[in-house]
Amino acid sequence: DNPDEILQELPAPILDDVAVPKPVEQPRPTGEPQDSLDAMTIAWRYQNLPKVQSALASSSRFGHYYDVSKTMEAEIRQAAKCHCFYLPDHITPSSAAHSARVESYSALLKSLQEVIHREGFDLATPMSKSRNILRVGLHSLGSALWGDDLCCHDKPRHSHALTTFLYGLRALLRSSLSVAVVTLPSHLIQDRALMGNITRLCDNAIALESFKGSERETNPLYKDYHGLLFVRQVPHLNCLARQLPDHKDLAFKLKRKQFTIESSGSVKLCSSSRPTIAT
Repeated sequence: DNPDEILQELPAPILDDVAVPKPVEQPRPTGEPQDSLDAMTIAWRYQNLPKVQSALASSSRFGHYYDVSKTMEAEIRQAAKCHCFYLPDHITPSSAAHSARVESYSALLKSLQEVIHREGFDLATPMSKSRNILRVGLHSLGSALWGDDLCCHDKPRHSHALTTFLYGLRALLRSSLSVAVVTLPSHLIQDRALMGNITRLCDNAIALESFKGSERETNPLYKDYHGLLFVRQVPHLNCLARQLPDHKDLAFKLKRKQFTIESSGSVKLCSSSRPTIAT
């Protein structure tokens, strides 16, 4: 897909329904130096919360919220600095069929590296107050859109191309101020061993299973949800063992304006990742 078309379909952010409380002046201790008081700052996740909260306020929230019933306004998209990668613009017509899929991932990795160095996201650039984080979104890797045959054959000829790219992507992210979100059509990839390698190359890995078109769509146990969410991988940097999530019975539902993930009490996921009734 053309990246410009994907940007036009982004959901609209919710910006006007959260009231930001006014800061309350606190009395300063007499023996506290002025410099230390000015240097104290509150954590960013608590900046929109009131100092004294007697009841749970519905407007207090963490993170960013979007309205999926609307698309993002053109002014907001134009204000953000975006870099797009469109594969047909980087692949030459003379490329051989067997090397096209390898060349596509190489061109993508090279383009990411150029953006990181040109925009100053690499760690070698001197620190400044205006530095931000590069957010990378890669859509449907491993599919035919990238010239890959992982979804077309049980034994693809170039199964190493995607894993090699993910190794290079990890190296770029570790050495720069960047994060990446990658989506794959895992339901079309038949090689389970390959999917295991791809999962282990990610810091976080989740899988969505929709009820659309399956027998679970009419099952009364799932009447309040549209699908299940599986946590395949969680971060385990600088630790001996990874921490498993507290809730494994996660389900999602698409409301009119929100995509909600909840912990379903009536569904229990066993080791085979097949939902069963909790006893």
